[in-house]
Amino acid sequence: MKILLGTHAGTSSRLSRSPPFASTSRSPTHLRPHAVGSHPLLGKRSIVWRENHKRGCRKPAEKPAFRDALKRHRCLIPADGFFEWKETGPKEKQAYNFGLATGCVFAFAGLWDRWRDPNHNVLETCTILTTMPNSLVAEVHDRMPAILDPDDYERWLDPGITRPEVILDCLKPFDAKLMSKYPVSSRVNRPENDDEECAKEVSVENPAPTLF
Repeated sequence: MKILLGTHAGTSSRLSRSPPFASTSRSPTHLRPHAVGSHPLLGKRSIVWRENHKRGCRKPAEKPAFRDALKRHRCLIPADGFFEWKETGPKEKQAYNFGLATGCVFAFAGLWDRWRDPNHNVLETCTILTTMPNSLVAEVHDRMPAILDPDDYERWLDPGITRPEVILDCLKPFDAKLMSKYPVSSRVNRPENDDEECAKEVSVENPAPTLF
């Protein structure tokens, strides 16, 4: 999964290769840059993805590191879209962009932490929680990032809520009827491409029908 990040309508989107901004429970009205990747408490992003989608979003609350982060280190990660890839052949995949049908910016449910690397530099990192896919994303992938309902933003960031089970219902699959999906070019597959061209819709030719 790659994500598209934006601050408001009309700005150029960028991919998650650049540090995303996160609004945390400690500073809910401010966005701060956080690196995405390996994390001393949360581990690699792939761990979040695999274990979340197998059992909804219950798994993080059962693991000590995730449980502690869910208590005190929740954050919002704003984006205006994300990419997933659908297998179309033995070695072929088609990338799709997912976002809100309105085109508006939304927020992923995230966890963050502050720590020191081996060189004693202070780092702030975040990770995106995932959940079971809704009917739209399920056509392409078996998981999706947890998109929060705007009505749940304050509750997700509320530092007074320290019982993970109270906010886990925020991590349900987002309503498919409020989302859009369209194919994008293979340009998004290359790391050096980090611009809004990656998010432009393209036409996809359907394979010709066969008799056998």
